[in-house]
Amino acid sequence: MAETILSTKSLDFSIRIINLSKYLQEKKEFIMSKQIVRSGTSIGANIREAKFAQSDLDFIHKMSIALKESNETLYWLELLYRTDYISKQHYLEMRNDCEELLRILHSTVVTCKKKLNNQNK
Repeated sequence: MAETILSTKSLDFSIRIINLSKYLQEKKEFIMSKQIVRSGTSIGANIREAKFAQSDLDFIHKMSIALKESNETLYWLELLYRTDYISKQHYLEMRNDCEELLRILHSTVVTCKKKLNNQNK
């Protein structure tokens, strides 16, 4: 199965999230660690699931979930930074990666919705 830039970037991001979770657990922070793992790895899982969507609407739905999970992950990253669990540099690097995923996903969802609306006219 050919890998897309989006699936590659989301997998790489998931790996960084898991490593962040390991670090947080060493610091005895378990609640936010579980939350960010759930949302951060869900991005890639939904992108992967969308590859075999049953319809255009299903594809849009899966990508929209990945988009929402990206936004939630940004929240957890900011919270971890503002509560001094991660450094500013680590926060900015991960935020930039997550925002890039969010922008790509947003563009994908908007484009697919427009295409679907044009087909239905």
